Amino acid sequence: MAASADDSCSSSLSDVFQQAVDHVATIAPQLNGDQLLYLYARYKQVNVGKCNIPKPGFFDFQGKQKWDAWNSLKDMDRDQAMTEYVDGVRKADPTWEPREGGDSKKSTLMGPVVSTMSFEEEYISDKNKTVFDWCKEGNTKQMARLLSNGDVDINQQDAEGLSLLHWACDRGHEDVVRELLQHKANINIQDEDGQTPLHYAATCEFLSIVQLLLDSSADPSIPDSEGSLPLDSTDSKQIKELLTQWTAKSHT
Repeated sequence: MAASADDSCSSSLSDVFQQAVDHVATIAPQLNGDQLLYLYARYKQVNVGKCNIPKPGFFDFQGKQKWDAWNSLKDMDRDQAMTEYVDGVRKADPTWEPREGGDSKKSTLMGPVVSTMSFEEEYISDKNKTVFDWCKEGNTKQMARLLSNGDVDINQQDAEGLSLLHWACDRGHEDVVRELLQHKANINIQDEDGQTPLHYAATCEFLSIVQLLLDSSADPSIPDSEGSLPLDSTDSKQIKELLTQWTAKSHT
């Protein structure tokens, strides 16, 4: 059966898109952050579809930028994402033109834009890891061992002013949050900006952790140094409603 016009157009667009991906690998060092984010989001939309990963933690700035860029595309269809990616490459490099019947490489990786923008924390061997490192990784077993030994000040704060509970809430490690609360971590401890773990969980939109903190007597009425409540720190409708209810309770 002969291919339909739509199938032919889609196949042609896919080939041009792949050529654009290959070209970005050669010009990525010359692109600015906004251009890379634009292309990254559309690459993910083409190859994965709608954003399907949790929002990164508060201190993963680059991860949040990438997530925001991808998530902003919502239900954009694959062809539109490919078209916008190709247009973005043309705008970034007006001299580039795809080859007819091009023999582009089919990348099985996540694409040059992703690798260009990737961010990995410095590798630390297990023997050199601190309790903060284990906390950030979400290693509940190691956290439980260290806390049970009694060698850890559970409310200590690092150079950035964050406690273990802040970090666990920031990274979305619910099991670690539970472990810390079981060991009597200060649930309302504030960082250098006056933000509590509840601020962090709300900002990062971890609904189950917000609920856990509230059920464990976290105070939703504590403002940070700028007067913002946890309620003011989130765009999540569910979390806003939950915090509104609990904040009202705290005033009765």
